[in-house]
Amino acid sequence: MRKSYVTSMPNHIGAFLKASECFSALGINITRVSYNKAVDSHTLFIDAEGTEEQLRKADAELEKIGYLSSNAARTSVVLVEFCLPDVPGSVASVLRLINDFRMNISYISSQENGTDYQYFKMGLYVDEPEQIAAFLGEAEKICKVRVIDYNRSEKVYDNSIFYNTYVTSLAQTMGLSDDVRQQLLVHVNLAMQTLDEHGLSPYRTFDSISKFAELLGASRGEAFIPRISTHKVTDQTEIILIEPPCGSNTVIIRSNHQVLFIDSGYACYQSEMHQVFRKLMPEFDRMRKTILVTHADVDHCGLLPLFDEIICSPKTACCLRREYAGQDGYREQNPLHKPYINICKILTSYQAADPARLTVPWRETGELHAPLTPIGYFDFEELHFEVYEGKGGHLPGEIVLIDYDHHLAFTGDIYVNTHGLTPEQARYNQYAPILMTSVDTDPKLCAEERKAVIQRLGVGPWQIFGAHGFKKDYAVSS
Repeated sequence: MRKSYVTSMPNHIGAFLKASECFSALGINITRVSYNKAVDSHTLFIDAEGTEEQLRKADAELEKIGYLSSNAARTSVVLVEFCLPDVPGSVASVLRLINDFRMNISYISSQENGTDYQYFKMGLYVDEPEQIAAFLGEAEKICKVRVIDYNRSEKVYDNSIFYNTYVTSLAQTMGLSDDVRQQLLVHVNLAMQTLDEHGLSPYRTFDSISKFAELLGASRGEAFIPRISTHKVTDQTEIILIEPPCGSNTVIIRSNHQVLFIDSGYACYQSEMHQVFRKLMPEFDRMRKTILVTHADVDHCGLLPLFDEIICSPKTACCLRREYAGQDGYREQNPLHKPYINICKILTSYQAADPARLTVPWRETGELHAPLTPIGYFDFEELHFEVYEGKGGHLPGEIVLIDYDHHLAFTGDIYVNTHGLTPEQARYNQYAPILMTSVDTDPKLCAEERKAVIQRLGVGPWQIFGAHGFKKDYAVSS
């Protein structure tokens, strides 16, 4: 059994030795350690492997020596700007006040600016949130004071207790519970460690994660306004395209009074999408719900637990089963991508679907040699699709569905109408390549797959429904 410990240790010689001796005495093996004083001089991450009983005893021992202090979650750095007269000794009164409140200064910066005033920026190490309110009240009697948003400042001013401050901000943005906050803390550290080991600066990546979370949070509740359009196929068949601000599209096919969904977006929008479904289909709660998944990315599978039947390719089914068993999915099998995918799953409240609901109507293809390989057919009322599996340029198990009679193509993320994105979708899509190094597993191969999709289309006008952006009208001439 493995467990990740997020310890708050004193910054002095022998601190890690004390923790190591605690694990050693209990016969527990340490499998990973991460500590970077330049990032956070107080937080050390330890992955340990042992029996459930051994790890339970370790919990008690670490808490006894103060390494699992419950007060650590209350500690933060508050960045404050003081506007002081540019005269000798003006900062002394502020420093005396800080001393009276027994606060530590973790960062200080000031420079003259050619005016009669000088701006002092100070990072104040605060143990109790109530303490800063009282301090600011007294400081305003001395000079003009401004609190700077630590996580949105243009520059990273201070890295003391970085993890706690950063993760607390993400958790608040997405309304996450304390139960998942610790998991998020561990994966943020794994991302930091991965970047550090590859000699990469973390700040652009971490700023992107913050903006990603802000976009997710800003589109919840009444602010969730998807673009919804209806596309006629025949007198008995229509396609409803739902485009949320963040995440994949959801397609609803109505044919002969039967309903099929394709892809499902993020789990964090479950209640919002529920309202959309009920408005479009008053019978939604009573009906049997079937969904087809183009591939196993988190932004396509968030609502799968709502459905009675999940239709997918063999490789996608394999990935979903692995996730349900607590194992790594395809994205996490890449060590560079793993921390970011886990952060995304936590931020979006992703839950793996029950494998008992999976239906796999096509054969296992093994190793694929062409960009697109035919694997079978899929019929839904008036529609008759030929099904092709991509070689894995975007993700293993990806499929494309083409109806040659009605000139329809559902292409997942292999072919996306990038020119048909809303401004909100475009802002969201710019962060995915930063979070995962690339949205595609193999960008060159994915380009070949996109070309192969177009080559598969016959002569005439086509409606192409990608998983992001508006429908693409495309004409193939003779």
